[in-house]
Amino acid sequence: MINLAEPVAPVMIIGPSLALGILIGAYEAIVIHRDVSVPTHRFGHMIHAFLLSILFVFCSMNAQYVLDLIPALTSIPILGTAIGLQVAVGLIAAIKIHGVSRAIKSGNVGAGLGETWFHSILIGALIVAAPYAYPAIEPILPDWIKF
Repeated sequence: MINLAEPVAPVMIIGPSLALGILIGAYEAIVIHRDVSVPTHRFGHMIHAFLLSILFVFCSMNAQYVLDLIPALTSIPILGTAIGLQVAVGLIAAIKIHGVSRAIKSGNVGAGLGETWFHSILIGALIVAAPYAYPAIEPILPDWIKF
């Protein structure tokens, strides 16, 4: 007989987090790519976009795991829930993306990347929506990535 009162540890979702992180990172890289003229800067921004998108999507898809990993977060009223953490991660991502796109402008080196708030918020929203969109795209993912 199963004891329903016993807590169950959340399962980490790794493969789908990587797949969705790469897809969202690719979109971010494409949007940034069109505004960067120096090839080495393109490469650097692309790597930055991929790595942080994967990290943000991992945190969003594994929100309960992150909350269990950092128990102090659960004491914060709204942030202490899975959806609260997902929204916070999406907002941090949007602000990070917009800040990085304006970094060149603040150095008086160029005009900045021109990333609009729309694209920044869209990418943040995609990160928040990743755990909810996964069941819809799971059938098209290869079996080796569904771990």
